[in-house]
Amino acid sequence: MGSIAKRPDGSWRARYRGPDRHERSKHFTRKIDAERWLAGIEVAKTRGEWIDPSLSRATVGAWCKTWLAAQGQLKPTTRARYEGIVAKHVEPAWGRVALAEVAPADVAAWLGRLSESGLAAATVRYIHRVLSLALAYAVLDGRLSRNPAEGVKLPRAKSRPKRFLSHGEVEHLAAECGSYSTLIYVLAYTGLRWGEVAALQVADVDLMRRRLHVNRAMAEVHGRAVVGTPKDHEIRSVPVPPFLVDEIAAQVAGRVADALVFPAPQGGFLRNGNFRRNVFDAGAERAGVGDLTPHGLRHTAASLAIQAGASVLSVCRMLGHSSPVVTLKVYAQLFEDDLDALADRLHEAKIKSGADQVRTGRSVIMLAGDRAEVGHAV
Repeated sequence: MGSIAKRPDGSWRARYRGPDRHERSKHFTRKIDAERWLAGIEVAKTRGEWIDPSLSRATVGAWCKTWLAAQGQLKPTTRARYEGIVAKHVEPAWGRVALAEVAPADVAAWLGRLSESGLAAATVRYIHRVLSLALAYAVLDGRLSRNPAEGVKLPRAKSRPKRFLSHGEVEHLAAECGSYSTLIYVLAYTGLRWGEVAALQVADVDLMRRRLHVNRAMAEVHGRAVVGTPKDHEIRSVPVPPFLVDEIAAQVAGRVADALVFPAPQGGFLRNGNFRRNVFDAGAERAGVGDLTPHGLRHTAASLAIQAGASVLSVCRMLGHSSPVVTLKVYAQLFEDDLDALADRLHEAKIKSGADQVRTGRSVIMLAGDRAEVGHAV
């Protein structure tokens, strides 16, 4: 148990011994404040929630650096994005604030100011995620008893409407992109991400089995091309429609195994920004799909696959999603027609089952006239 004593200057000193056997104290003007503080300490010790005050005095700015240094699992693009958010948004607001002084109300007010500054809801949510991850690591490290950013209400993000091209629109877009038509078809019919298709090598192409092996991805970090694993580390094999085999074969003909399938004109990785500026944007405008991006063709691949009868699991595997739940969350509306078709198939199966049962599973009742005719015939 702790103790409270009045000091010569009239203030009150509360003292206690922590679980680490070290004694700590704090001074208060009023005795009742000292009693409340000491009671809170005893409750925290009983619940196993006691935190060494010296650990939670670290500033948020310093702690974010410690947290980032420990995130060895992050992909280069994610790390660069986190570092940018810490430098631009977290450090100015929280850099000199001690971990122990971060309160949920203050976090909520900060998020409100970010929204009022004109940032999109999705951006504000991402900024909050970075701060929350850093504070969660402080909880794991025993510097905080709880995460003050967790549970704070976030602005509702509005998803942008997705553009799904038809087969004819894909063909028109491919024609308008000239020598890059094969690239357009690969994006629209395999669902590869830009970084995955940019890093695709000749050795990754298996035309006998009609597969593209997605083993790596290229990302641009501070203007440099960095090669790593695909998003969520989802290494996979993607099916190639038969009509596309000859076009891909022509694309890789005569190239060595480690050559890029779709290199830049001057060699090296084909950068998304350069491709859009020099080829894609103008081609999309001429094709009447000017609001589309190369990444948008990934949505088209999902749409065309679902129209062809692909299951949720098949689309998930093709796109390299971490879970079918992700696929359903993104493309739930595309499966509505699939549900109608399922109901029709169930109806047909029920009708067929009833007809078979009448023919094979029930006794036949003969009318009197029928019996007489059968007896006469015998």
